[in-house]
Amino acid sequence: MGGNHSHQPEPEGNGTEWSEREFREAEERRRQAEEAARRAREAAERAAREAEEQRRREHDAKLAAERAAQAAREAAERIRRQREEAERAKQRDREETEARAREARRQWAKEEETRSSRRAKEEAEREAQEAAEREELQRLLKKAVVIPTSEEIRLAKAKVQYDDAMFYFAVVGIAGSGKSSLINALCGMNDNHPNAAPTGVNKSTTKISRYVDTAHPEQFAWYDVPGSSTLGTPVWQYFNSQGLYVFDCVLILFNDRLTVVDQAILTNCHYFQIPTFIVRSKSDQHIRNLVMDMGCDPDKDAGSPEQFQEVARKKLIKETRRTVRGSLVEANLHSQRVYIVSKKTLFGAVKNKEPEGMIDEAELLTDLSGAWVSKRYKKPL
Repeated sequence: MGGNHSHQPEPEGNGTEWSEREFREAEERRRQAEEAARRAREAAERAAREAEEQRRREHDAKLAAERAAQAAREAAERIRRQREEAERAKQRDREETEARAREARRQWAKEEETRSSRRAKEEAEREAQEAAEREELQRLLKKAVVIPTSEEIRLAKAKVQYDDAMFYFAVVGIAGSGKSSLINALCGMNDNHPNAAPTGVNKSTTKISRYVDTAHPEQFAWYDVPGSSTLGTPVWQYFNSQGLYVFDCVLILFNDRLTVVDQAILTNCHYFQIPTFIVRSKSDQHIRNLVMDMGCDPDKDAGSPEQFQEVARKKLIKETRRTVRGSLVEANLHSQRVYIVSKKTLFGAVKNKEPEGMIDEAELLTDLSGAWVSKRYKKPL
């Protein structure tokens, strides 16, 4: 290689001169040797470069792997910390939820205790009131029925413009029981009719008011009689003080249960042989309240589900009849029917419109007509 030259013996016969051919061959061999040496150097350099590149790649790969491993470790650590933080947050939430639940239970228990105490107090007050009323009722019933004098009868008849040709209905009951609205419906008048009985929360009756049936002005007269609580009249005086003994028929309206006054009126009417009708008005409102108690709000739930309405209707009828039956037994009175009505359906029935939702409206009208038909003087006056 390089400057190395092959030494061959001089050919005999030619002296020291090389033949041109041999020179060219030698030169070619030298050139090839140099080329081979160059290619070998280049191959070695290329192999060195490739080896270095491979080493760098491996080094870079190792660094990348180490960075990836570090990143993975850091990610795993973050995840672990996040999980721990999430678990701590869950634990805090559980503890807070349990604390709120404990506080809610404590508050509920406290409120329930208050409610129980209030219910117990109300129940005790109610029982005391009922006991007092029973005692008052028994005291009242022990008294002989006061027979009015002829002069008292004359004055009572004059007060109501009594005419033997007409039939007189007295409607009694506590304030708010729906007397005025019932009279308007029975007379075929809306509450806004110019001749209608005044209604409303501030329209309590303080004196007997007369209303004439617009369809039968010569036959029926209706009287709205103020309640004993409005007048402050003692129970045992109420019947006579209002001259109820001159009426041909007495309708007793009540809200939740018959009062001692109602029982006294029934007792006196039984003695004077005056037909009586026990009526619970506002049935539509009572049903509505029962529907809401069952979790259905008629104002929000368009058209209360029929099943709620039907259940509430049956419950109202059952509870009303049970309550009246108990009140009659309590006063040693004979059993009699209670009529459950609403002014709207009663008004429709009076107008022969056959309204929906009727309970006892039709029967009440029929039985009132029967009382009028069978009118006769039974009062020992």
